[in-house]
Formats: sequence, structure tokens, C-alpha cells
Amino acid sequence: MRPKPFPSLGLGAWAALLLGALLLSACKPGAPQVQQAQASEPSDLAAGEQGVAIFAGGCFWCTEADFDKLPGVISTTSGYTGGHAANPSYQQVSAGTTGHTEAVRVNYDPRKIGYAELLEYFWPTIDPLTANAQFCDHGSQYRSAIFYGNPEEKALAEASKAALQASGRFDRPIVTEILPTSTFYPAEEYHQDYHRKNPLRYTYYRNGCGRDDRLEQLWGKQH
Repeated sequence: MRPKPFPSLGLGAWAALLLGALLLSACKPGAPQVQQAQASEPSDLAAGEQGVAIFAGGCFWCTEADFDKLPGVISTTSGYTGGHAANPSYQQVSAGTTGHTEAVRVNYDPRKIGYAELLEYFWPTIDPLTANAQFCDHGSQYRSAIFYGNPEEKALAEASKAALQASGRFDRPIVTEILPTSTFYPAEEYHQDYHRKNPLRYTYYRNGCGRDDRLEQLWGKQH
């Protein structure tokens, strides 16, 4: 079931907080190796005036599946970002030797959904209290993060994190990182749309990792 935005703040409160921030800003199991797609440099808008957002929420299979359910999302791409090595492979990233994190690039229609709404949707799909891990996956390669592409996105991301912290939902710090976008390397083809290509294996992994059980602990039962 698709998680909904956390209920502590209504859209009106979110809009006020995010507008204020903007005003201030103005003053897994392995598989055979296959050839990777070409890396993409940071970009605010893709062809056709699509918005582009990058999120890291642990296993990119799960993050991709979550965003694929969201109206207004055009496409999702699993990949690696935030590290120091060029053209990293899954084996390198999963070993934690490149500094990258598994992430998902979300292409969306700004006429149907805004960046602030993507942020609000993102939080209840992750564990924001655990550093350098998500659910059963441990290591900095599975850290949660929001990668902003411009000052407006940075302000929105910081405001959304501050709003969540101030909501009183958690009595521990929110450790999800907010970082500038760097080169995004699409993952190997067998990782793309994994939840659609291998639904049984994907469901087995997601359930076995305890992702949804932990999300229910943190955010309540989602409908």
C-alpha cells in the first residue's frame, strides 16, 4: 500500500513553512554484470520541461517502486550518486568503497505535482532516524538523503526537514542528509523496474528486510 504524507502537518502549514524558507533563501542480491547507461550531469529540468528530483532511501528497488505509484511521476531511474568514483558498478557501491549511495532519479510533471509534494511524500517511505542504514541494509551506501539541484530545492528540502523535526512526531533527530546534486550514474539495467520485472523476488526482499513493518512503527498504518 502506498504510504501517504505524515499527518502532523496539513498542506496549508507545509505551504507556509516552505514559502518562508524560500523567502529567506532569496536575501541485495547480486546479478550478472551488464553495461551501464551513460551518467547524467545535474540538471534542473529535463527535456519536455520535466522536473527532476533525486532521493536516496536505502534499497533503490523499493524507493523506485514507491515513487512509481505517485501521480505526476513520469519515470524513475535507479542509480548511484554522491560518491567519488566515476562509473561505479553495483558491486563497488554495495561494497561501500566509492562513497556513493543507492538513489533514485524521479522525473515528474511540474503541472501535476510540485517538488514540495515530492518531499512530503518521500519522508514516510524512509526511516529518517537511522544514519548510514535503511532497514536491513547497513552502510553509508544505504544512507537516506535528498539531493537538491538549485537554491529553491535546497530551501524546500531544509524546510520540510525542519517541519518534520518540529512536528513532534519523533523525539530523536532527523538524520537524513540534504546534499547538492552530483553526477548521477544509472544503475545496471537489471536493477531498473526491478519490482515489475521480478515481482516475487522484490516482494520477498521487501518483506524480509522488514521495511514496511518499520515504516508502520514510525508513521502508522498506511492506507
